[in-house]
This record gives sequence, C-alpha cells and structure tokens, in this order.
Amino acid sequence: MIEELQDYLAKEFDIHFDNPSLLAEAFTQASYVNEHPHQNLKFYERIEFLGDAVLELIVSEYIFKRFPELPQGNLTRLRAAMVCEDSFSKFAKECHFDQYIRLGHGEELAGARQRPSLLCDIFESFIGALYLDQGRPTVEKFIRRVIFPKLDMGWFDHAVDAKTSLQEFLQRDGDVVIEYHILDEKGTENAPEFHVNVSADGKVIADGTGSSKKQAEMQAAQRALDALRSNK
Repeated sequence: MIEELQDYLAKEFDIHFDNPSLLAEAFTQASYVNEHPHQNLKFYERIEFLGDAVLELIVSEYIFKRFPELPQGNLTRLRAAMVCEDSFSKFAKECHFDQYIRLGHGEELAGARQRPSLLCDIFESFIGALYLDQGRPTVEKFIRRVIFPKLDMGWFDHAVDAKTSLQEFLQRDGDVVIEYHILDEKGTENAPEFHVNVSADGKVIADGTGSSKKQAEMQAAQRALDALRSNK
C-alpha cells in the first residue's frame, strides 16, 4: 500500500520521498501496529504533532501577508477555519489519502477510514513527514495547491464577514473603490426593510435587502462574491 502511495504522490503531486519509512509511519494507525507486533512499526502520532505546527505556521504567514488590512481577530477566525478537523479531513479526502491508511482489522470494520478525526490526523502527519523529508519549500508547494485555492472558492467565508471577503477579493491586484448605497428604505418602524447596492469603481455588481442597513449590505456583498466567483 505504501508503494502505491509513493507512486500516487509522484504522479499527482510530483512528490518523491527520500525516506519512505517516514511516509509509512505517517499513514499507519496504532491499531495496525498492534496487529503486527513483530514488524517494529511506528504509527503517526508523533509526526502528526509536528505537521500540525507546520500547517499552522505556514497558513498563518500566508493569510498575514495576503490580507494586510485584516485585523487580528479576523485573522484568528480565518486561521481557525482553515486549520481545523473539518477542513483537514476534507483535504485528506480530496487528496484520496483515505485509500492509503494502514488500519487494524477492527478499525477497518468500524469504518475508521472515513472518520473525520482520523482523516484530519493523517493529513497533519503527512505534512509532518513531508516537512521532515523534503523541507518547507515542498510543503508550501503542496499547501498552495491543496489549501490556499479554497480561499478564492469561498470555503472560509464564514470566518470573516462577507464585506471583508468582498474587499479582499476585489483588492487582490490593487486598490478598488467599493461603495454601498441605500436605494430604498421602507417597511414600518418595527419591521424596516433596506435595499442597497454595492459597486466597485463605480460599477454596480449586486444588491441586497435586509431589516437593517448592515444586513442589507452583507447580503449585497455575498451576492457580489457569488457572482464574481461564478464568472471566473
């Protein structure tokens, strides 16, 4: 299975491990080690510890540089959305890492191969093994392909408000003047309704409604994001 994993990594990601034992360790669960006591095997937990730290550092540095105007609180929430079990398990699944985990028979029958917590652990341990074997540049290359494009796809929009996400999306290549204008205000005092639009450099790109100006602006920003991403 590890040889198949090596072939897959070479073909899909142009990654070639100099020390395949690190890769084997990263994809081996304790249950497999327990069922093969005479093979002197190691399981992933120590390498996972390292991979977790490497991921947090590289992601933190990337979003710090990419979003220079984003305050610390938003950076923290964004990093938490990117560096978490839910995200890592999805990345592992997307990379087909679930197919190469070495599990004990009982864990296999229990469906551990699809368990989000295990997939997260395996993703982290793979990063740790890759860091030990190839160094930071190869890890960054892999992360830039697997994780960072998800920012533009909207995976982590929930971590920051839509207005901030729209601003960062539009200003990736330089300054853009973003303005929100109230088009209409109706309803009653107890149930108001605001209608606004959002423009970029004078061009209207979306509108939105809500029971407050802020809510209407947020809807307009989200609609603008959705429209811009669908046109990419």
